[in-house]
Amino acid sequence: MNILESMRVALRGLTANKMRSILTMLGVIIGVASVIALLSIGQGVQAAVAQQIQSIGSNLIFVSPGSTQQSRVRAAQGSAVTLTYEDAQALMDPERTPDIAGVAPEFGAYGQIVYGGNNVNTRVVGVTPAYEMVRNYRLATGEFIARQHVDALSMVAVLGPATAANLFGEADPVGQQIKINRTNFRVIGVLEAKGGSSMMSQDDLVLVPITTAQRRLFGGGRGFGVGQRVSSITVSAASEAQVDAAIAEVTEILRERHKLTYQEDDFIVTSQRDILGAFTQVTTILTVFLGAIAAISLLVGGIGIMNIMLVSVTERTREIGIRKAVGARRRDILAQFLVEAVVLSVFGGLGGIALGWGISQVINQMRVGDPSPLVTIVSADAVLLAVGFSVAVGLFFGIYPATRAAALNPIDALRYE
Repeated sequence: MNILESMRVALRGLTANKMRSILTMLGVIIGVASVIALLSIGQGVQAAVAQQIQSIGSNLIFVSPGSTQQSRVRAAQGSAVTLTYEDAQALMDPERTPDIAGVAPEFGAYGQIVYGGNNVNTRVVGVTPAYEMVRNYRLATGEFIARQHVDALSMVAVLGPATAANLFGEADPVGQQIKINRTNFRVIGVLEAKGGSSMMSQDDLVLVPITTAQRRLFGGGRGFGVGQRVSSITVSAASEAQVDAAIAEVTEILRERHKLTYQEDDFIVTSQRDILGAFTQVTTILTVFLGAIAAISLLVGGIGIMNIMLVSVTERTREIGIRKAVGARRRDILAQFLVEAVVLSVFGGLGGIALGWGISQVINQMRVGDPSPLVTIVSADAVLLAVGFSVAVGLFFGIYPATRAAALNPIDALRYE
């Protein structure tokens, strides 16, 4: 009996008990749908995190202060005061840093922002004009911080869209006066929205000239003639292929400036690629974990297939005996019941694909208007994995009933009532 004949017999046997077959497939349908839906959520989270990290700029390198150590106890990262505005200027030398496209020093802290009766507590970041290009910001209205603002320690500010909305609502903030830590600032621009969650929002901030933040807001001096400290320095490599070379140039220049001949670095250099890789690893583990949980329901569906196939073998014992009596071989009987189990799992898998895709679309529709960038992604890999696993479950749990059917003695089977 060839495979087509086996499928025809299997379909006839399954349609003879339609309700039982549908209920058996239901376990596989739910299992496959769960795998696809949960994997789509996991992959959506992974894509959202990657998009959020990449939106802060291209080929970025983050330089932050190291940690202090007292009495052999090392403090947290960033506790040392090791980076200065002059360090950032040294990294802008095109002759020594040919692989660097831009350098943006930052200095800031959280501050209280007040306009009229509205006030918010948010990040206030002192920046230079290069910050706009390096961090991939665009203006919605007004102008960005210019060189003359930095040189003159101007009391001007550029608002993130979330901050502007909290303070001004629908009104235009440009030209208005706000207070930052009780000091008057004039709003000269509003940034375009970038989105992100509350923990990673790039829209809730206030930008001021870095010199203003250092000398008028937060006090960034390290002493007369020593330099003005910065919280961090963001460097943009000229291309993705030049990131490693740019890291080497940053490290060499800073070690030279900080006179670190034999000592370890007093600063930390991290690339955007490293951060993205770490988040991708975490989200991949999360996605696999969700898929593994959903796969448990597939195993339950497989047990249901085995149970029904065992019942079918018992009910059709006399039929098996007749087939063997007229010449059916052991492998023919084995193939017949294996095909039935696989057909159940395949049809259940197809139904599960439709249901899983539908669940993911419902989740997307429920998030319409949600500022979070998470969108579920139903990938071909997830579909193939779910269907392949369902077929494997059908084969695995169909082997025992099929083997039991094939092993029946034809004389005993014909006598069965």
